[in-house]
Amino acid sequence: MKKGLLLPVSLLALSVSTAVNADVRINGFANFTAGYTTEDTGLYGYEDKVDFSNGSLFAIQISGSVNENVTATAQLLARGNEDYNAEFEWAYLTYAIDDSSSISGGRLRLPLFRYSSSLDVGYSYHWITAPRSVYSVPFNNYNGLRYDLNGYKGDLEYNVSLFGGEYSNEVSGGDLEADKVFGITTEFTYNSFKARFVAGRGSNTLSIDAVDGTLAQLSPIAPELADDLAMIDDSGLFLGAGFEFDNFDWFVSAEYTSVETKDSFSPKDIAWYVTAGKRIGSWTPHITYEARDGDHDFKFLDQVAAFPEQFQPALLQATAGLQSFFMEDFSMLTVGLRYDWSTNIAIKGEVSRYDNKRDDNPADINPAEDTTLLNVSVNYVF
Repeated sequence: MKKGLLLPVSLLALSVSTAVNADVRINGFANFTAGYTTEDTGLYGYEDKVDFSNGSLFAIQISGSVNENVTATAQLLARGNEDYNAEFEWAYLTYAIDDSSSISGGRLRLPLFRYSSSLDVGYSYHWITAPRSVYSVPFNNYNGLRYDLNGYKGDLEYNVSLFGGEYSNEVSGGDLEADKVFGITTEFTYNSFKARFVAGRGSNTLSIDAVDGTLAQLSPIAPELADDLAMIDDSGLFLGAGFEFDNFDWFVSAEYTSVETKDSFSPKDIAWYVTAGKRIGSWTPHITYEARDGDHDFKFLDQVAAFPEQFQPALLQATAGLQSFFMEDFSMLTVGLRYDWSTNIAIKGEVSRYDNKRDDNPADINPAEDTTLLNVSVNYVF
């Protein structure tokens, strides 16, 4: 054997030996999804031609015991709309304090929603995609710590998560960064009923070329107003609540969220959905209504009114225009059917009607027109 191969082969042998001893577990999941819209303006990445990649993904999750108290978990995920370039979605260590509590650190999923931990696993819920009005937020993953506590009080099961850290992501062609992120999630289960509540806060900074350019033009005339409009280390608040009844025969559930960064141009977003379904053997017909309302009164108009009258039109246009671009107001009704074809394989179909209530405003972050979205999907886990 050539000397140059000794080190790689030795490392391979060591890694195989370590993997066996560490009780490594490999799981995976995939969504193969096709869809198209009835309008050529598009919606959620779909247009008026069949698209097989936009909603599809493939993932591998690897976990293993480092010792009797510590486990390591990593998840590699490749999305079709990103040319299936695999990236680490999760990568963290968990230390089990005892049977009911643990601490995790690394790259984690923020525990904000009912399906946060399984958001990409289409097989885990009845929809093809979880309601975007609620779940489409730019802060699903973060780098930091999480403390989990679970237990029982009589017939009541409870789970509490405390989390803290930082995150960054792309938003509307710009960069969103947040530090000093912390929050708490509580979940209670009693027989067929489940309720959860979440509150989180972070210090947000958003940089987008169009926004930065507007603020740069505004700053020499109204520096205080420009500073108030800018999102630089501004405190953002996330609040959420969810309720569910599921007796394994039929189910109904709902989630409500509020996202607000007061001292900036960003409008307050209120989102919610209600869903219900019936299990009939291998079939699950379901219906969902969801909405997002981010179309509220403009902020900082009192500051504009304090300027001399000749400056007010230009300042009002900049102030209102900047906020208007990020306002959303839409609803969507989805009717779907899930068929559990075989063990760990589900086939789904959905028809969704999207209603953009800001059709008359071209300066909208979401310019999609009223349209119908049709999707079919095969979801599986292994």
